[in-house]
Amino acid sequence: MKDMTQGKPLKLIIGFAVPMLIGNIFQQVYNVADTVIVGRFLGESALAGVGSTGTLTYFLLALVSGMCNGAGLVVAQCFGCGNKERLAKTVTALVWVAGGLTCIMSLIGIFGAEFFLRLLSVPENVIGYSAEYLHIIYTFVFGSVVYNGCAAILNSVGDSKTPLRAVIASSVVNIVFDLFLIIICKMGVAGAAYATILAQCTSAVICFAKVMKGREEIGLSLMKWKPEAGYIRLVVKTGFPAAFQSCMIALGGMSVQRLVNSFGSSTMAAYVAANRVDSVAIQVIVSIGTALSVFTGQNIAKNQYDRIREALYKTLGVMVGASIFIASMVLIFRVQLMTLFLDANESGEAIGIGCTYLTIIGVAYVIAGVMQSYQNVIRGAGDVNTCMVAGLTELSGRIVFAYLLSGILGVTGIWIATPLSWSCGCVIPVIRYYSGRWKHKRLA
Repeated sequence: MKDMTQGKPLKLIIGFAVPMLIGNIFQQVYNVADTVIVGRFLGESALAGVGSTGTLTYFLLALVSGMCNGAGLVVAQCFGCGNKERLAKTVTALVWVAGGLTCIMSLIGIFGAEFFLRLLSVPENVIGYSAEYLHIIYTFVFGSVVYNGCAAILNSVGDSKTPLRAVIASSVVNIVFDLFLIIICKMGVAGAAYATILAQCTSAVICFAKVMKGREEIGLSLMKWKPEAGYIRLVVKTGFPAAFQSCMIALGGMSVQRLVNSFGSSTMAAYVAANRVDSVAIQVIVSIGTALSVFTGQNIAKNQYDRIREALYKTLGVMVGASIFIASMVLIFRVQLMTLFLDANESGEAIGIGCTYLTIIGVAYVIAGVMQSYQNVIRGAGDVNTCMVAGLTELSGRIVFAYLLSGILGVTGIWIATPLSWSCGCVIPVIRYYSGRWKHKRLA
């Protein structure tokens, strides 16, 4: 557990962010491993099929993950002010809320998979791969939910090392079983799905064990798991804006995915591969932003606004520098990165499309860094409604720009829509921060 209310802000944020960054990168590694192995050994159509499930998977899990993230803000603020009783009751309520939602979302995912895939206009030559993958993922989705819930609790109390260890272990498990089930056992797309499930269960067990081991430090009791109605309402109240925002982002992603699907399987495969590269590259920005959110949550509980301001400005400097470096690496090695996923002799068109995507996204990472900095201060302070509005503004911009520009520029217009939407997403958090109203939104 890490107290971030004392000490040098930037040192604390970077110290907290580094393990989280490594963990996030490893978490992306097993997504990348799936993509590389599926693309190389099962072909472009299988890759497009598995990749097209990403936004749908995220949509059905968004409600649960949003609740976990919202409750995590309360946990961080309770930990910052030393209120163990309130912290424990919040965690207990979160377990019940997340468990109930998981059952509902799992059933929707299992029985509605093909309906949603056709709604996304997934081509007939890949829909079989997509449906097979989704059925397996949603049958065993509980491991992912347990990991995300426990990781949110651990991160909120300043422990970013346990989620790191969990993700490293799960990445190793995923890669080993990907190779074994796909190449040796010849299980195809199902092998990739089962490897992912085994990896998620591994990380869930490690994080759950740590929460149980440290339960006394955060006030949890094995004998007191009966939820209180007031804390159920608190979890729903604080989690709903984040959950709603996550669902809307997922819907936006599905809208964009549907648009991408209309350009054919080569564009779908390019989008999957380039998106995997982008997901890894942007983890530096995401990890530092999350660390800033936890820092803000703990410090606002003690009204230490000067420390928050200092942390924001120093973090902005780090974000800009990191964004420029990451963009340079992506732009220089974009062709080599795309050929990790696709065969240059068989998928030349897809590689070219993916390189265009990476070029456009790469030059805009600085905008993403600024957006993440301001949004996470507002989020950490507990001003969740403002974050929701900012997220919806970003989402709306992405959808509108994607559909407008794709009609003029083709698929390139879809890629340009993302940095334009990031610019839209910056405006509200920046205005809100300088208004000072976020200072009065603490949750604990």
